[in-house]
Amino acid sequence: MFFVFDGLDGVGKSTQQTLLTAWLEMQGVKIVACRDPGSTALGERLRTVLLSKSDLDIAPISEMLMYMTARSQLVAEKIRPAVESGATVICDRYLIANIAYQGYGAGVDVETIRSVGMAATGGLMPDATFLLDIPTKVALSRLDRTLDRVESRGGEYFDRVREAFLTEAKKFDNVHVIDASQSVEEIQSEIRSIALAVMEQQA
Repeated sequence: MFFVFDGLDGVGKSTQQTLLTAWLEMQGVKIVACRDPGSTALGERLRTVLLSKSDLDIAPISEMLMYMTARSQLVAEKIRPAVESGATVICDRYLIANIAYQGYGAGVDVETIRSVGMAATGGLMPDATFLLDIPTKVALSRLDRTLDRVESRGGEYFDRVREAFLTEAKKFDNVHVIDASQSVEEIQSEIRSIALAVMEQQA
């Protein structure tokens, strides 16, 4: 199985990923948790370049290709081997994030991103994506840390990104929009119900 958490920064992805991982492990499920970009030597180096604030100019299409390079390595090194071994992968972000951030957010052609994404992943797509959603202002207000290069782009940019996530979610049955304004426990309960249903379908 392959599960993904996505949504704006500040929606609680990391918290919910940790909770779902712990719960599934208690059920005896072998879990491989990862983050995109990251979780490989190449991915972590690219993550540093992509997110660190600096005077380095990165064009939107170059940014997208760097994310895809990190993801290609992640799929080859971690995700595909884990899935093929029978483990369940739970990943923080995947292709829908690039469609939202570099596509709708920064103006790179969405279908180009989708095509490059399919090449980078060898067509490996999640069984379910948990899209955590709250209003942009609420999400940004939760970022009680120094903002990274992407997080610093402002409210209008993130309004476009949020709308992109919701637009893309309507196109795919396996993208589940979850109201992230609920309590942590309510959100996790909803996620577990979806995960169980998907796992039963695949059994």
